[in-house]
Amino acid sequence: MNDMNADLMATFGPAARAAATELATADAGAKRLALEKAAEAVWADRDAIIAANAKDMEFGRDKGLSPAMLDRLMLDEDRVAGMRDGLLAVAGQDDPIGAVIEEWDQPSGLNIRRVRTPIGVIGVIYESRPNVTADAGALCLKSGNAVILRGGSESLHSSKAIHACLEKGLEAAGLPKGAIQLVPTRDRAAVTEMLQATDFIDVIVPRGGKGLVGLVQREARVPVFAHLEGICHIYLDQAADADKAPAVVVNAKTRRTGICGSAECLLIDRAAWDTMGRAVVQDLLDAGVEVRAGDGARIDGTVPATDEDFGKEFLDMIIAVKLVDGVEGAISHIRAFGSNHTEAILTEDDATAETFFRKLDSAILMRNASTQFADGGEFGMGAEIGIATGKLHARGPVGATQLTSFKYLVTGDGTIRG
Repeated sequence: MNDMNADLMATFGPAARAAATELATADAGAKRLALEKAAEAVWADRDAIIAANAKDMEFGRDKGLSPAMLDRLMLDEDRVAGMRDGLLAVAGQDDPIGAVIEEWDQPSGLNIRRVRTPIGVIGVIYESRPNVTADAGALCLKSGNAVILRGGSESLHSSKAIHACLEKGLEAAGLPKGAIQLVPTRDRAAVTEMLQATDFIDVIVPRGGKGLVGLVQREARVPVFAHLEGICHIYLDQAADADKAPAVVVNAKTRRTGICGSAECLLIDRAAWDTMGRAVVQDLLDAGVEVRAGDGARIDGTVPATDEDFGKEFLDMIIAVKLVDGVEGAISHIRAFGSNHTEAILTEDDATAETFFRKLDSAILMRNASTQFADGGEFGMGAEIGIATGKLHARGPVGATQLTSFKYLVTGDGTIRG
């Protein structure tokens, strides 16, 4: 690790820690104002943001990024509007800090309240998608946390332009600039420095591909909110609605192939193959998807699946397809090949759906809905900092509430213990 990155953390860390102390007791109105003003700045500066993004797109093409990765990187006016709307949505949410989670009285005479508190300083390490700069900054601020952002090398110019808007919001609200900081370097050593910064960072949130998350999990001394691959499955049951199911499957794969909620594997009940399975595979082919089909699921236009195609995150217009023996076969396959992110079942049978929900333990389970809804904004969180697939502290979309801890407030009346 070079001196430059050590110097960065020596500057960023104390500034973030000091800001976190101030944010822990900051007025809810000031945080809301900062986000509203940041949203105004994002929209006012949209041409500059898009121009900065053009530089990143050129860098990404020269780097050889896939079309799906370039799509993740690309910003246009609609996506900038989405960032603005996300900032406003988070601004309008109830402030989680100080909220009473639970309250009770003990026979001893003590009143006990469990209330939400900030975690402190969050480190967010992400790839490609520059909108994470706005989402993560907003959610951390709303939850009273300072954040140190380290975006992907390919999104450096976009992230800087977006971060400048967040700083304008902080300034307008009289909040410290150290509340939202962006590491301004492509040097991968800065990531290692953050992972070791136990004096300054309380938790790391990695948001990116398997390589990045694996690096974080191997090298981090700071606790990690794990977000591994999005190997999302859809199971087409024999009791699915043949009118609804095809559109859901195609949307789950094709709406945006480069996001973690994109379906990567379609499991078809063997009993549903002739009634609707074959037609759904044809619909995928007609939509331009490369279908890698296992035995029994091959039709003209598909290619034979290999063992490596199952349990793979394609992030592209590719899907693996396999026939299974009912819901139990689907559950068995998902347990073997899934990443505990998001799975969906298409069925009108309540008992079958309940079996699917009860026996699988992914962070998000859906019925008769596209896996593309695995997104914090679609869950009413305004935005998300990632989808946590671990089992401790946060699971599923990580919004402002999930970026809090809690403390106990205990009140007596001269109460002593006998």
